[in-house]
Amino acid sequence: MLSIGMRPFVELGFMPEMLASGRETVFHFRGNVTPPANYDAWATLIRKLVGHWVERYGIAEVSQWFFEVWNEPNLPAFWTGTQDDYFKLYGHTAQAIKSVDASLRLGGPATAVTEWIDELLDYGEKNRLPVDFISTHIYLTDPLGFEGADTEEQLANSPRDLMRDRAKLVRELARERPVYFTEWNISSNPRDPYHDEPFAAAYAAKIALETDPFVDGYSFWTFTDIFEENYFPSIPFHGGFGLLNLYGVPKPVYRAFQLLHGLGSERLPVAGTHDTVDAWIVRKGRSITVFLTNHAQPRHAIVTHLVEVRLTDAPTPLAAYIERIDEDHANPRRRWRELGEPEYPSRAQVEQLDAASRLVKEPLGFSYADRTVRFDVDLPPHAVAAVTLELAPEPSDRGAVA
Repeated sequence: MLSIGMRPFVELGFMPEMLASGRETVFHFRGNVTPPANYDAWATLIRKLVGHWVERYGIAEVSQWFFEVWNEPNLPAFWTGTQDDYFKLYGHTAQAIKSVDASLRLGGPATAVTEWIDELLDYGEKNRLPVDFISTHIYLTDPLGFEGADTEEQLANSPRDLMRDRAKLVRELARERPVYFTEWNISSNPRDPYHDEPFAAAYAAKIALETDPFVDGYSFWTFTDIFEENYFPSIPFHGGFGLLNLYGVPKPVYRAFQLLHGLGSERLPVAGTHDTVDAWIVRKGRSITVFLTNHAQPRHAIVTHLVEVRLTDAPTPLAAYIERIDEDHANPRRRWRELGEPEYPSRAQVEQLDAASRLVKEPLGFSYADRTVRFDVDLPPHAVAAVTLELAPEPSDRGAVA
């Protein structure tokens, strides 16, 4: 993992059976959700574990990792103790980790529904315990969903800007600490058909861009449908949490993150608002990308829109291309249906699904006059479109405004 430039964000949980105070477990892998019978024994385990990592990888490396304590202790399914019990666990963990090296980073409360943030910070200040960052979880269907829940109704009742507003609130509560949403998705239902559709791509891209000013990092749950919390399905598109399906075929939401990854870091101002269409403009070197989404919650009105884009004070564009995610683009589930929805697709069929998932760069026409670039984009419901313009060099680096 380190060899490809990745670093772990370590979740310290669940409770080892030998240390547990009870036998309650969660999920197929039977993670023990009880407090430790002896908190000092837990602290010894953490100290030796983290010390081993420091010995193996060096403090210069491990000090760049993050350690969060437990998973969603505010939910009885994941923690049978009280809030005070969790704070006691946090305190022992903090002392154990900092005894290895004071530069190691520790945080929490890793709660669902962004709860217990104020309380953890108060506890840390009162007891002189470090809280180096805030981590928490959010799903757009919170409270906790479950298989068989009416996810469509939950989403329909969920405010379109819920994640942005919640991220802004958490940033305000964090008392100037970094904020990490270490688990999120468009719903908490592990069998939600929307997870496999362009709907998820448009919604997740919108969330990632509009929460960026308030969040230092976020982890989409999950990378792949291959994981063992619940029973293991065999249907290639079963509404699982993953960015990839069981056969490693990228879903539309994977391609949305691929487009986001290609953006630069310099945002330019955007003028204009719309009920379902959102726009962002990002500069990267000698290129500018206009990133568009058309999203509405289920049971809310949404139609195809012709989006008229004007980039003012812009250098001369050399070329423009568009990449799309919608019902007709980067949508392998549609191809799976066209193939008859095979439960066990052949290798050739998997290759077709993978091909159907790919982003395609298509040339886009534009006009340029008086330092203004003009082009139009038709944006279907629940769609993502990224228009990238390659710009000619200029003697001075002038800003572009849309």
